[in-house]
Amino acid sequence: MNATITVLREQVKSFYLIRRLSLYQLKITNNNNYLGMLWEIINPLIQLSIYWFVFGFGIRGGKGVDGVPFVYWLSAGLLVWFFLNAAIPQSSKSIYTRLGIISKMNFPMSVIPSHVILSILYQHLALLAVITIGFLLTGQGISLHYLQLPYYIFAAVMFVFSLSLITSTLTTVVRDIQMIVQSVMRMMLYLTPILWTPEKFSPKLQMLMKLNPMYYIVEGYRYALLGTGWFFEEGTYTLYFWVVVLVMLCIGSALHIKFRRYFVDYL
Repeated sequence: MNATITVLREQVKSFYLIRRLSLYQLKITNNNNYLGMLWEIINPLIQLSIYWFVFGFGIRGGKGVDGVPFVYWLSAGLLVWFFLNAAIPQSSKSIYTRLGIISKMNFPMSVIPSHVILSILYQHLALLAVITIGFLLTGQGISLHYLQLPYYIFAAVMFVFSLSLITSTLTTVVRDIQMIVQSVMRMMLYLTPILWTPEKFSPKLQMLMKLNPMYYIVEGYRYALLGTGWFFEEGTYTLYFWVVVLVMLCIGSALHIKFRRYFVDYL
């Protein structure tokens, strides 16, 4: 628990540095593109269109989900998936890809995954704004359920940050971990109900699938954007999610504190 408190204090004390590094990261990522950050919106929208065509028309035949048009249901799920799919692999390799810089600078190494996650969060918020406007212009409307969005955004960030403390440490020590992370993320696209609905599975199998914390976040975004529920209606599942995040945060903090003094040795 002491390691967890140390890491959290470092995030608070270094927030200005994290913000500066995240903005710099965002700038250099799109520096060579004429459209710049617009590609962070254009690419997801192209992928969304393809998934909508294949799964919405090709597989589902245009049928909605519980009275909600499939394109809205799919958009809400893919919106958060684009964030998770970018933030988890990139934060996992954030430390070992910057070891040369870290060895020459004096700041807490725990801010490295944080600033990478924050830079991707900017892109996520921009895409969220575009999709929300799209919902409003096409008649989906807006409801009080949108008030949940800050909560689910915070839940997604905390999940990714807690996981990144584990994966970024292990990846620095054993590079093969990064390949495992990438492979698992490819599977998660299909093991999480983002492109398909789980109602055809047995209740036991659905319960097993809910052990995946990403399930909670994806469904939470749908609750908020589609107005289908509130987070407090899933009290037990909400408690489970935060217990998992807290356990990962404690394990990740302990690993990070234990090994970070040796990170430079892995140059």
